[in-house]
This record gives sequence, C-alpha cells and structure tokens, in this order.
Amino acid sequence: MEGTAVHGRLSWHVAKVVDRRTETETARTLVLDVPGWPGHEAGQHVDVRLRAADGYTAVRSYSIASAPNGERVEITIELMLDGEVSPYLVETISLGSPLEILGPIGGWFIWTPDQTEPAQLIAGGSGIVPLMAMIRTRKNAASPAPFRLIYSVRSPNDIYYAEELRQLEVEASGVGVTFNYTRVAPPQWPSTPQRIGPSLIKATAFASSQNPIAYVCGPTGFVEVASRLLTQAGYDASRVRTERFGPTGTPDSRDDAAVGGAGALPADSR
Repeated sequence: MEGTAVHGRLSWHVAKVVDRRTETETARTLVLDVPGWPGHEAGQHVDVRLRAADGYTAVRSYSIASAPNGERVEITIELMLDGEVSPYLVETISLGSPLEILGPIGGWFIWTPDQTEPAQLIAGGSGIVPLMAMIRTRKNAASPAPFRLIYSVRSPNDIYYAEELRQLEVEASGVGVTFNYTRVAPPQWPSTPQRIGPSLIKATAFASSQNPIAYVCGPTGFVEVASRLLTQAGYDASRVRTERFGPTGTPDSRDDAAVGGAGALPADSR
C-alpha cells in the first residue's frame, strides 16, 4: 500500500472499548481509549490483533474514522460473515474489553489542516471511513479548505455516518456532499440508480482548473474507475491519491460493492 509506515517503528497498544455505535445494520464504530497513543493524521489506519485461548492470533487492518483527539481513536468495522475478526468486533465485543492495536500506519493517503487547496473526496461503500476522518479533522481545525465528497452506496440504508453527513449541508460547512445510489434510490430521487460515471464527476466534482487534490477510497474496481474518471476530467494523476481494499486472501471480487458495498479497510478486511 502506498506510503505505509514501517511496522518496526511502531508499538502495540492495549486499548479499551469505551463506546459502540451502530452505523448500518452490519457496521459498528468502536470508540477506543488508547493509553500512550502518539496521535494520528486523517487517513491513517491501525492493525488490530486478536488472540485465541490456544495462542492463535489474527491481525486485520482498519482505517481510523476519527479526527485526532488525544488518546481516543475510533474505527468502523463492517461485518464479513465468513471473517475471523469482524464478527467478534461487530457482534460480540463488549464495553471495557481490551483490544490490541498497532499504529498509526500510513503516510501517503493523509490530509492535514495545513493543506488549503480544494480536496475532492470519492468513496465507495465503507471507503468513506478514512475520508470521514478528513472531514472531521477539517471541522475541528476550522480549516477553510473547500471539500467535496461523492459517496457511492447501494442504498440509503448503506450510508455510514448518515446524519453527520447530511448535517454538513444544513450547516453550510464548506463540505459539499453528493450521494450516488447504485441499487435503490430514495423516493423522489432525481436520478435512477447508476454507477459513478463522467456525468456525475462533471456535475459535482471540483474542476481540474482549481488544482484540487483528490482522495479515492473503496474496493479495487471502484478506485480504478473513479481515478480514471478524474484523470479524464483533467486531474493531475500525481494529485489523485488512492486507498483500496478487497476480501482477505482472495482477489478483489467486490467490484459491485465498489458502487456501494462494504468491507473493512484497508486491504486485509476480515
């Protein structure tokens, strides 16, 4: 993965689960207190390690959803029915439980408050997670940088952070949000469900003449399509940063999810 930090420079931390929030029927946000947490940048991720009684361990990577906030870190996990880790994190883990995390990891796919150029965010499904950290960081820092988000999901029920995203428009926050539905649209929605395409980019993304930086996150197929659409619209390829994911141990088979599916982030997702 581009810009990933070297694990040997990092330390494992024992976090404690202090809150749980439901995002969708199958996705939960875990709020963690992490003593000794060094802080993070928006867009970074952590490794989570679980240990079984027989000594077996499993490690999975999840993007950080929260803005920097002292020793508190939030991650959002999508349930993978055949997964080893996500069923425990989504369905079983209780408040007060310990959780081993390594991080923060990543140095390329990040946004910092000293950036002032327009930022074009494009998410497919659970690819919203690191982009939400960027949106929250911008708000906390009172940054004037213009943000626009295109968020592609299968249906309204698949939107993560739904109320928070919709409130951005109400607050005139400087963050423009466009939802793109690929399977089921809300009643009276002005367009039929469709995959992301050139017309959507032209109508809602920053113009290339504004020299924006772009962050694209989602399944591999989605990221490839969205990145290509941006460069075809005149974006400088060197300013299109990407993060992608797929099922653990298999080629990415979630290209349909790319237009609204789910999966933990980054690559190792279960």
